[in-house]
Parts: sequence; C-alpha cells; structure tokens
Amino acid sequence: MRVFVADKFEKFGIDELKRIGCEVISDPGKKGPELVAAVQAANPAILIVRSAKVSGELMDAAPQLALIIRAGAGVDTIDVSAASHRGIFVANCPGMNAIAVAELAFALILSLDRRVPDCVAELRAGKWNKGEYSKARGLKGLTLGLIGLGPIGRAVAHRANAFELNVRGWSRSMSHDGAVLVGVQLCRTWCEVVEQSDIVSLHIAATAETKGFCNRAFFEAMKLGAFFINTSRGDVVDTEALGWAVKEKAIRAGLDVYANEPSGATAEFKEPLFSGGGVVYGTPHIAASTDQAQMAIAAETVRIVRLFRETGVIENCVNLLPRSNARRMLLVRHFNKPGVLAHVLSHISHANINVEDMENVMLREDKTAVARIRLASAPEASVLKAIQAGNPHIIAISLVELPG
Repeated sequence: MRVFVADKFEKFGIDELKRIGCEVISDPGKKGPELVAAVQAANPAILIVRSAKVSGELMDAAPQLALIIRAGAGVDTIDVSAASHRGIFVANCPGMNAIAVAELAFALILSLDRRVPDCVAELRAGKWNKGEYSKARGLKGLTLGLIGLGPIGRAVAHRANAFELNVRGWSRSMSHDGAVLVGVQLCRTWCEVVEQSDIVSLHIAATAETKGFCNRAFFEAMKLGAFFINTSRGDVVDTEALGWAVKEKAIRAGLDVYANEPSGATAEFKEPLFSGGGVVYGTPHIAASTDQAQMAIAAETVRIVRLFRETGVIENCVNLLPRSNARRMLLVRHFNKPGVLAHVLSHISHANINVEDMENVMLREDKTAVARIRLASAPEASVLKAIQAGNPHIIAISLVELPG
C-alpha cells in the first residue's frame, strides 16, 4: 500500500509505516500545483497531511486515493465534502496534541497576567521597569471559562486545578460525563460561561456553524479586563469584534491562531491586533508543536494506517454517516459458500432497492454466516420468496423493521 506524506512527519512514523509494509513517499513542503503534480505522480492509496490544503483537484489527481489522514485534530484544511463525493475516507488524530495545546494556553494566560513578553522586550532593550510590571492580579481564585470541552478543553481544566482556578464550561455537544469533567461546573449556555469568567479559553472546532462564533455579542458579555485565549482556530473569532473588546473593554488577548495565516513556515505577517494598542500577545500557530505531541500523533497515524491495511476499518473517520436512515434490515442466515450474497444483492438490485449498509458476520467454525443488509425500502413478498428459494445455501431470511 502506497502512502504519500505531504508535510513534515516524525521519522519514527515514517519508519513504522515502512515496517508494517507500506511504500512511503515523503515529499513535504509542496503546495498548490506542485503538490498536485507530486500526488499525481505517486498515485497513493493513503495521503497524510498536517497543514497542506487538500482540494478536490488534488484528490482527482490520485485515482487510487482511498484515505486522507490529518496528522492532527482539525480537518479544516481538507475539503471533506469533496472527499465524501469521491468515496474517500477522511480521518484525524483527535486528542493526541491536547496536552501540548493546554500547556500553551496556560503559557498565554500567565503571560497576560505578568506581561512576560513586554518585560522581556524591555530588558532586551536595556530597560529596567519593575514599577510597571509589578502590577499583576495573580490567578488563584479566578474563574476560568472553557468554551468547548473536548480533549483539549478537558486537559486545560485538569491543569487549572493546580492553579486553584474555579472552572466553568460549556460545550456545543454538552456531554455530562462527570468522570471526565471533575472540577468543571457545567453551564447551560456559552453566555453564562463568558459572563462569569475572568479568563475565557476557546476550544471549539472550525466548522460552518462556528465561523465567527466569538462575535461582538460574545465580547460584550465578557467582564471588563478579562483575558481571552484562542488556541483553536482563527476563523471562529470575529477579529474586528476582538479589536473592539481590546480597545473598549481592556480585554487582554493571547492568540495562537488567526483568520488569515500564511501557508508557509516563514512569511511576512501583519495582524492589526498587535499594533492596535492594549495587551495582545501571540504565537505563530505552534500550540501542538511539541516533541511529545508529534510523537503521539505519528503513533496514532500509523495505528490508523495499520488498521485500514489489515481490516479495511477506518478509525477516527470524520465523514462517515453516523448511522443509516434505513428502517428495514434484511437478515440472511446462510452457509458460507460462494455466490450467496451475489444472489441476494442481485434480486435487491432488480427490485430497484438501494442497499444503505451491510455486513456479513461469520459464526464459529466458518460453516455459517449472517448477512445484515439495511435497505432503503422494503422488498415485496415475491422478492423475498425468490431470494429464499433461489439459492440452496440460504438457511433462512427475515425482514426486520428498525426503530426510528
């Protein structure tokens, strides 16, 4: 199985992919037409990316492409809809970088409180200004509000306990699993979190629904002088609204992500927030970039490839239909002989009924199996009779009505 790695990837991961029998082509750094040409030349079955943008055009360049793996959590650089239309699976590695991102979130929080970057800049310029930088609130007893309670939000919450912060949280999926949310007071709305928090840390995915999530109303709800941390994605924040909050409400902002990030590792970058006054600190989208996180991501990527290669199963697939909408399931108990499923599917096809999902489960000793076939509509009695009578290896069939 040929694997094309389009971005920088741990040597450990490359070596492991080769060890499990993959042919690996690593060609990081290309983008646009150059990347399309490289993928076309390789025609891989699996494409591994980090920051490379994966368009429908790139997918069309590789007819054998079956799986795209984002070596990280977010998949906003991949046209997932285009992949679905082409029958290509998209998988990611959620949670592998959670600790790294949580650590940077706290680096930004502490920097905002103690104004560490400004202290360093003045000391490097030969200026001692203890009077200015002695003014800090301290974190103990403050309230940290988490918008998003996935693996990263939970990792931040866990570390907040060591700083003796009160933690409130809200999630769009709103899980109430107390075992993983110990120490977090769940709130009914994001507004409730924001209004009560001295520090707001953002941990939501970039989707069509979350674009501009942090808008003027969001920042109007924040406390005067509160801290705002974004280590998720730039598109979820209305930059103009944040600029207003920094200027008018003395909001201090710590940012690792931006709406218009350069595509390369080095580039000119102009972000008006950094020159508009107030306390705004930033890092160049490095939250997940620790050795520990990259090793964990590489190991998870290899695991996904190995499972796909050995079983055809896609772990962490982001573009699977959660469940079929079919309300009829045809159960076929049969002897393990060639041609049985072809016979069944032929009759279903001739009846113009779509198969939405199916599996064939073997029983012990490999003598018999049960096919479970979800159908878009119910076959007529004559079709069922023809299926039953038309193949001697069919033991029995039944049509089951599934709950809605």
